[in-house]
Amino acid sequence: MRFRNSLIIIFAAAILGLVGSSCRGPKLATADEQLARGEYFDAAKTYRKVYNKLTKREDRELRGVVAYRMAECHRRLNQYARAAAAYTNAARYGYPDSTLYLHQAQMLHADGKYAQAAKAYETYLQWRPDDVLAQNGLIGARMGAEKKDPTRYVVRQHKLFNSRRADFSPMYLDRSLDQLYFTTTNEKATGDNKSEITGMKKGDIWFATKNEQGAWKRPEPVEGDLNSDADEGTPAFSPDGQTMYLSRARREPNANTGVEIYTSQRSDAKWSAPVKFEITADTLSSYAHPAVSPDGQWLYFSSDMPGGQGGRDIWRINLRERAGSLENLGEWINTPGDEMFPTFRSDSVFYFASNGHPGYGGLDIFRAELTHSGGWSVTNMGTPVNSSADDFGITFGEGESGFLSSNRGDGRGYDHIYTFELPELKITISGWVLDKDEEPVPNAVIRIVGNDGSNQKQVARADGSFSFPLDRGVSYVMLAGAKGYLNSKQEFTSDIAEEDAEYGVDFILASITKPVVIDNIFYDFDKATLRPESKAALDEMAQVLRDNPNVTIEMASHTDRKGSEQYNINLSSRRARSVIDYLISVGIQPDRLQSQGYGKSRPKTITKKLAREYPQFQEGDVLTEEYINQLSPEDQEVADQINRRTEFQVLSIDYQMF
Repeated sequence: MRFRNSLIIIFAAAILGLVGSSCRGPKLATADEQLARGEYFDAAKTYRKVYNKLTKREDRELRGVVAYRMAECHRRLNQYARAAAAYTNAARYGYPDSTLYLHQAQMLHADGKYAQAAKAYETYLQWRPDDVLAQNGLIGARMGAEKKDPTRYVVRQHKLFNSRRADFSPMYLDRSLDQLYFTTTNEKATGDNKSEITGMKKGDIWFATKNEQGAWKRPEPVEGDLNSDADEGTPAFSPDGQTMYLSRARREPNANTGVEIYTSQRSDAKWSAPVKFEITADTLSSYAHPAVSPDGQWLYFSSDMPGGQGGRDIWRINLRERAGSLENLGEWINTPGDEMFPTFRSDSVFYFASNGHPGYGGLDIFRAELTHSGGWSVTNMGTPVNSSADDFGITFGEGESGFLSSNRGDGRGYDHIYTFELPELKITISGWVLDKDEEPVPNAVIRIVGNDGSNQKQVARADGSFSFPLDRGVSYVMLAGAKGYLNSKQEFTSDIAEEDAEYGVDFILASITKPVVIDNIFYDFDKATLRPESKAALDEMAQVLRDNPNVTIEMASHTDRKGSEQYNINLSSRRARSVIDYLISVGIQPDRLQSQGYGKSRPKTITKKLAREYPQFQEGDVLTEEYINQLSPEDQEVADQINRRTEFQVLSIDYQMF
């Protein structure tokens, strides 16, 4: 049975007969009695003194026994490295119980030494191949060693709420989320004596509130008669915030520690003295870590009472009709290990901590969702919510944010309060709406429709830019348009990966009022046959016509200055017709298309885009035969290339509209 420093404060049950009375010496007897009472801090110190005195050869067997019991103390105090070393010593001196290797594996696991932990689990499984705890532990150790990608949660220690001792189990008072209660063992806790279990002050319940600006103020003890010199902790609240359920550990001289659930009532911001909440007549079992279902009907809690799956299980009892309502949550939730610290998100989703399900070490936080069949689907929250250490006691605020408890990175095993949040994914698509000269299109409107039902609209900025937020795994259709331009459509699907992403898409709009060159149309020399590499540009042209079904166009072809007028007219006419024939072949209606060959009669005028691409020309230059003849041979070839072009001109925008 596994204890931890902070859990023991409020959940220390009788030790399971670990102590044998045959060991000799008053110091050893004292240590055994301390261990039996759950006084692990004191017992560990006493065992250390005994161990250091056992130096003779005939003491080897006893030294193994003492090392094992010392390891048990460190294990329950969450001092993983010390516990693992002590278990190693126990094995070296021939301690006979194979359970040693299970505990050694668990401590190595919790210390993040996954490879060594896996070997120890494998050693133990040679003796106990059917042990579910070891099987799940081995899965978890291998899972940790694989170092799979962490989730996007961001986890940070919350400095304001933490003391130099243990602080844990945060819980919001109600859905206003402006009061947070938690357990603390700081030096200002009630009472003068330190716990024999942990060596710290016994736990009290403190709380913090927000100021007018929404920032947390420094925590302070709850007002009223709630806290005492006993251990109080792990608060939970009724839906109206007027009743607190808490764990209280009673300590009696020379007796085992017992833990029970109490209630306290709030009046005028003060909490009344706790009253025991009766669950069963069983006084030997412990009951702790209460949680109230959101509908206020059920109290969930953790207990080692008989009838469970082993270790500590999560149970529930009906707050309205207790008689006969007590039930164990079953093997979906509970394992032979410990399941503790339940917390509700909704009536069908709750969270709990476990060291029995496969995890990253120590206690991990798991999400449980009610299935249609009435069972529970359990999922590990992954890293960094979970670590190799103990992670537990989670509470949610707004969205995927809140607080949790963890002793990660603390060699003393002290727990601290951490914030966590899942930042919203930043998935965007951005780009520009430009004309064929790559100039911004004024007042362009972009619409984006997703198959998730989303529908967004935006006017591009003055520079033609735009940006939209997106969701993961959604298929979108985007349409850009503006007065005096043809519409342009694009389709795409966003990635399903849980990571920020930015997509880029540009819209190049064709003017309705002036000819538009179709780039990348190629013919063989002195022929009108389209070359295969022209297909992509022509398919794009066909899509423009599909996106603008009410448009008719003239498809024109132009040649350079070489050759006779009649020759060039005939060649350009045949080339224009080749384009028309291709568009018809891919489904464009013939009566929307006209072909025209202009030969060399319409030389190209240099645009801004062409002037940027060919700085030897100026915007507005007309590439006539006379102009070209004045150029160098190299520039003449460039000018002839520009003049050899295929372009379209919109003839009407009301095709079949009436």
